[in-house]
Amino acid sequence: MTEEKDDPLMVRAVEKAFRILGTFDAANPRQTLTQLADRTGLDRSATQRFTHTLSKLGYLRKDHRSKAYELTPKALNMAYQYTRSSPLVLRAHPYLSHLNRTTEETISLTVLDDTEIIYLSRYLSPNVLDTDVIIGSRLPAFCTAGGLALLSLMDDTKVQEVLDRSDLRAFTGKTVYQPDAIWDRIRQVRDRGFSLVEEQIYSGDISIAAPIISPDGQLIAAVSLGASRFRYNEDTLIQRFAPTLIAAARSMSQAIPA
Repeated sequence: MTEEKDDPLMVRAVEKAFRILGTFDAANPRQTLTQLADRTGLDRSATQRFTHTLSKLGYLRKDHRSKAYELTPKALNMAYQYTRSSPLVLRAHPYLSHLNRTTEETISLTVLDDTEIIYLSRYLSPNVLDTDVIIGSRLPAFCTAGGLALLSLMDDTKVQEVLDRSDLRAFTGKTVYQPDAIWDRIRQVRDRGFSLVEEQIYSGDISIAAPIISPDGQLIAAVSLGASRFRYNEDTLIQRFAPTLIAAARSMSQAIPA
């Protein structure tokens, strides 16, 4: 926040509008002015002006009975335009689609955003893996295949900073969330060039991922393959898919701009 206050080019009104939009999530799909003011730290008068403006622009809708606001479908516009204009998403598409067809497993493209990974592309398997992950989903980096693959190429200092900011906790009985154990996994990924996790967030899930880097060594994204734990164990998943996934990541590293 100090850096923002010292930034003479920062338009505070824009930041506050996005702050309001950012409060809506699965746990808070509808919110009153009071709730929005509490969650954003804005006073009620400012919150009212911003919600009115966002409603007029078509991004919020007010329920006149409950007086609560919710996002409208127009809020999807920016995400849609991103998926149709991002060089990363567009250039990765043929490789991800080919992986999906040849492996018949779920293929995903993820990037790191602070302590989480964001799913930019996702190609589902006909062998349905029952998770609620879709494009735009965010999951912790410390216990996901894509996240570990991305963390493995970062400097130790930066990795530690990410872990320090992360909410290290168990999602299943098998989640690895102890810092020393996470570091062991990161070192293992560095040694073998890919990550593998089992039932870290979803029961029955096993995933493998490889990092995508630019020709000059910049970290770009990670490509991952998700399958059912009831169909593969660690050894069979590695044997069957690791070489293919690593080869695909290397090909994308040459095709995708940093």
